[in-house]
Amino acid sequence: MITTAGLHWEKLTLKLRNPFRLSYGVSETRQAYWLRLADDSGWGEGTIPPYYGVPDAALEAYWANAAAQARPLPESVEQIEGWIGTDGPATARCALELALYDRLARQAGLPLYQFLGLPAPLPLETSFTISIDSPEAMAAQAAAIPDWQIIKLKLGSDDDIARLTAVRAARPDARLRVDANAGWTLENARTMLRALEPFDLEMIEQPLPKDDFAGLGALQDLTPLPIVADESVQTLADVERLAEAGVRGVNVKLMKVGGLTPALRILRLARSAGMQVMLGSMVETSLGATAMAHLAGLADWLDLDAPLLISNDPFEGITFDKNLRISLPQRPGIGVLRRNPA
Repeated sequence: MITTAGLHWEKLTLKLRNPFRLSYGVSETRQAYWLRLADDSGWGEGTIPPYYGVPDAALEAYWANAAAQARPLPESVEQIEGWIGTDGPATARCALELALYDRLARQAGLPLYQFLGLPAPLPLETSFTISIDSPEAMAAQAAAIPDWQIIKLKLGSDDDIARLTAVRAARPDARLRVDANAGWTLENARTMLRALEPFDLEMIEQPLPKDDFAGLGALQDLTPLPIVADESVQTLADVERLAEAGVRGVNVKLMKVGGLTPALRILRLARSAGMQVMLGSMVETSLGATAMAHLAGLADWLDLDAPLLISNDPFEGITFDKNLRISLPQRPGIGVLRRNPA
């Protein structure tokens, strides 16, 4: 743990229950940061996958610089954005912003969504993610969770259709979503659209590289299924470009956009453009996932299964019923507690 003038941060190694294979590669662990204000008055999380190319040193340098300025902490929501600024990695800004919001909401004695004047989160079901594996292994994972109705399959490699065929056979009742994590070319994606038609999917997430806005729009023109952009959505300008291209959905994640303030702006802009909104997370702890769940009253879809993917979640926060409907803790602030180490 590092302590610098009222900020404390600790690197956590998150252990995945199963190897997590995407089009970018495979992971068995992920790194997260737990950020705390002085006297534990506010907590935040900073977690970003390695394929985003943000080094840990950049996160730590941002927090050290923020602490070195020794400024009084913001005492209102209106002061937070200016206090944080726009420089530095989005993930680092997110962790600090969450801690500042958590502090103010705790002081007010309100859960974060109430403090922000947001609608109460609806008891929506989250999807559960099955990462790339053999068709047989993916089908076995799907069959082992019969009460979990929404399954997101990671695709973007060879034999995608074989994997999807096996899972659909194992779970004919499931609501299936697919996520290629930018793993298809435009030509390949056009072919895949036709091949995907028999599987009764709900959406197709990030089929193309993140900067191919025109390609995503071209695919949307070819299918009634929502194309949902994820890696492509990091700024308001990204949402504008996606809306102009005709893309129907966005996946908003706190860690990639810089925190609650930019996430709410992106969400509201997407809504004004007639787009649907998914709230998602990285592979992160219950601290980050619970913070995002406070926005669930504004969402169409949830993809907040991250705490279920790791075996050593150090926090207690968001909970799931047997069908993966989410519930928020009603404690003040973000509402998470530190679990006792095993």
